Amino acid sequence: MRSRVARYALGMNDTLNLTIVYEPGDDGWITVSIPEVPGVLSQGRTRKEARENVIDALALMLSPEPSDVDDQREREDLQLTIAA
Repeated sequence: MRSRVARYALGMNDTLNLTIVYEPGDDGWITVSIPEVPGVLSQGRTRKEARENVIDALALMLSPEPSDVDDQREREDLQLTIAA
C-alpha cells in the first residue's frame, strides 16, 4: 500500500503515467480502458482508433463542469498535456 500512495504523490513538474489496456471485443472491435481513471473506456475497429477514442474519453472525463453563478468556491486552472 505504501508504494501506491507514493505513486500518486506528484510534485509540480512530475509526470503522471497512465496505462491504456487493450482487449479484444465482440465482432472484431478492440475495447480499451485506462484503469487508473475509473469509467474511462472506449472501443475502436483498430488499435489506433481505439487509442484515440479512449484519450477522448479521458479528456471528457476530466473536463470541468460549468460553474454555477452561485458557486463562490475559489478555482484555479490546471492544464494537463497528453503526449505519447
